[in-house]
Amino acid sequence: MVFRIIIFLCMINLFAFSAQKIEVYAKDFYLDEKSETSILTGDVEVKKGKDILNSQKLIIYMKNKQPLKYIATNNAKFKITMKDKTYHGSGDEFIYNVSKDTYEINGHAKIIEEPTNKELFGDKIIVDRKNMTYRVFSKDKKPVKFVFEVKE
Repeated sequence: MVFRIIIFLCMINLFAFSAQKIEVYAKDFYLDEKSETSILTGDVEVKKGKDILNSQKLIIYMKNKQPLKYIATNNAKFKITMKDKTYHGSGDEFIYNVSKDTYEINGHAKIIEEPTNKELFGDKIIVDRKNMTYRVFSKDKKPVKFVFEVKE
């Protein structure tokens, strides 16, 4: 528990200028101030408002102590809220680009919308929060998959 508090205090310093509070928890934390890169491993959890990201490894790239990009790997799962809808998802790799406000899920990408249970599956899914757009890609000529229910 003490280690989590230390990590949290370090991360608060990194994100001090952020408009919204970010909480980061992990079993291990490494910071390279020269390259402005943080590597967190072991039961990683990032909370920003209602959004939650979980993984076993997270790399945070920064510039002037401001986060630019998060890359989560090893059992990456997330829950995000957009326009009063909640989305759960997972993939082999999850990338959040802070300035573009985009999420990219790579490898076994999956998103489920609540409460409608609409599902998206593909090799890569890109969610643009600013423009409210979704793009699903497939490789090796495999189809992307979109599952939804229709009331008749």
